[in-house]
Amino acid sequence: MTYAMTHAMTQPLAAVPAAGPHLTVLAGALGHPFFQHALLAGTAIAAAAGLTGYFLVLRAQVFVGDALSHVAFTGALAALAMGVDLRIGLYAAAIAVALLLGSLGRRGRADDVAIGSVFSWIVGLGVFFLTLYTTSHSAGNGSAGVSVLFGSIFGLSATQALTSALVGAGICVAVVAVARPLLFASLDEAVAAARGVPVRTLGFVFLALVGACAAEATQAVGSLLILGLLAAPAGAAHRLTGRPLPGLALSALLAVAEMWTGLAVSYAVPRMPPSFSILAAATAVYAATYVPRLRRRPAVVPA
Repeated sequence: MTYAMTHAMTQPLAAVPAAGPHLTVLAGALGHPFFQHALLAGTAIAAAAGLTGYFLVLRAQVFVGDALSHVAFTGALAALAMGVDLRIGLYAAAIAVALLLGSLGRRGRADDVAIGSVFSWIVGLGVFFLTLYTTSHSAGNGSAGVSVLFGSIFGLSATQALTSALVGAGICVAVVAVARPLLFASLDEAVAAARGVPVRTLGFVFLALVGACAAEATQAVGSLLILGLLAAPAGAAHRLTGRPLPGLALSALLAVAEMWTGLAVSYAVPRMPPSFSILAAATAVYAATYVPRLRRRPAVVPA
């Protein structure tokens, strides 16, 4: 975060001495364009991560999210090394590898062996592109790679924020559109296939959505921490309710609430990176689900 941003964030605290500290921080935050952009993009990204993450946990494909986080970094570095917009590399690599993983598995579901093999190959490519980028570009451009690793949500422009919001909203609409058949295919793949549900096609569609979500979430929390945003809210939702559709909605709501909390904390404490604050909030909520009173009772999933 730049000194100008930090200075701007601290000014409203002294400008409104009569207000309570929490209201002062909130009013000050919403008055800054960079926070408005982060809130707009972060809300859509978190909602998309919550929805896709719910099915990742349900389908036992969390390892896919981990692999795609490294794919996002490799794709971004490849784009930077080639001199093109890093978002092209993010989306192209994440979606392409997600579909590749689906093709290596059964009925559009990648198995752990295929994921592990592709994972190691992608990490190796990431090292290659990192070396290529750092040796062929000036040191002043090195911050781009760091932003991909750790996120730069407070540095989004109005255009980038709007693009992120539209992409996130599109992912949400797509997940909701396939939620019922995908739920059926996730719970009982054989019966779903026997009843005419296109299980394999749904598997590929879902993996493509996860790839797009991982690429988009890189801007918020960075490629190293994408998995936390995909898994923690969804894991908490699964522990709090056994009803699939309410659980899907709860996962998205938790992710959005954790995004807002992380952004507010990072604004109030400028030394705390947004990505850390967001994931700390997500981890705290997930840990709270281990409190006995909050833990759900085993539920019978309706046919």
